[in-house]
Amino acid sequence: MFEIFTVFADWLIYQIMGLNPDTKLGDSLHFFVEDVSKIYVLLLLMIYLIALVRASLNVERVRDFLAGRNRGLGYLLGSGFGAITPFCSCSSIPVFLGFTSAGIPVGITMAFLLTSPLINEVAVLLLLSLLGWKFTLLYVVVGMAVGVLGGIFLDQIRAERWLQSFARKALERGKQQAATANATAPVSLSFKERHQFARTETLEIFGRVWKWVIIGVGLGAVLHGFVPDGWIEQHLGEGQWWSVPAAVALGIPLYSNATGVIPVMESLIVNGLPIGTTLAFCMSTVAASFPEFILLKQVMQWRLLATLFALLLAAFTLVGWIFNVLTPFI
Repeated sequence: MFEIFTVFADWLIYQIMGLNPDTKLGDSLHFFVEDVSKIYVLLLLMIYLIALVRASLNVERVRDFLAGRNRGLGYLLGSGFGAITPFCSCSSIPVFLGFTSAGIPVGITMAFLLTSPLINEVAVLLLLSLLGWKFTLLYVVVGMAVGVLGGIFLDQIRAERWLQSFARKALERGKQQAATANATAPVSLSFKERHQFARTETLEIFGRVWKWVIIGVGLGAVLHGFVPDGWIEQHLGEGQWWSVPAAVALGIPLYSNATGVIPVMESLIVNGLPIGTTLAFCMSTVAASFPEFILLKQVMQWRLLATLFALLLAAFTLVGWIFNVLTPFI
């Protein structure tokens, strides 16, 4: 699905600019062009399509289903949807904004946002070939558990109060529309009216976040291309208890998606890094990177961002320790 962005980056960086793919500069610029173009297209398409659906269908019934007595199922569905959507952490944010605008509870939306970058079908297939079905199944269960438990926790602390004002207003507007729709018959809009609504919402949200995509991915691209080969295995390969939180901390400045990080995972394991330490590092790289948090800062206040950050770091550290303990028995 996303090969077109790779082809575009190949053409621009390696053919037009003439850079060598084996150099750090060529690799970093290729990463930057591929991810920025992909995220921009996803931003425009996903925000527009979700807004179009909101204007076309009775999304409020879905919201009520997820927010009411089926809240527990809502967390699981949010996490499950995140697991089957091929988005990285940054490109999941447009869907997060769409869910928020639809009035879907923040905890369910966060279950999606937490799970989406960790699991996708390509990552699962690659893990299956690399580690076998037991490790792969455990990884999927753990990834979804991080999303579900994180969503429940954030709902319990009423995390919606720490959204940025425009996101909080969009959430309240979605809830009010749900209440109105439940009290009155749904209003049928023409396609032109639905398109105008979706266009306005797309331009408004895109205008807020486009520059942060460049800043966030740019930071990730610089760090992505210039980490010395072998440094991680050399310093974290002994399996000490502190190596797991150290690996998590080391992964924060970096940025990759779940598919792109699998070859890194294979290299680290082959070179002697324990599986739990490797998983903790890769999960941190995918779901708790600086580029993602730069983008999330546009929709979240610092309190929510810090809470989410601490939650992820604790979860990844715990996962790493568990996998390191269980590895001899699997």
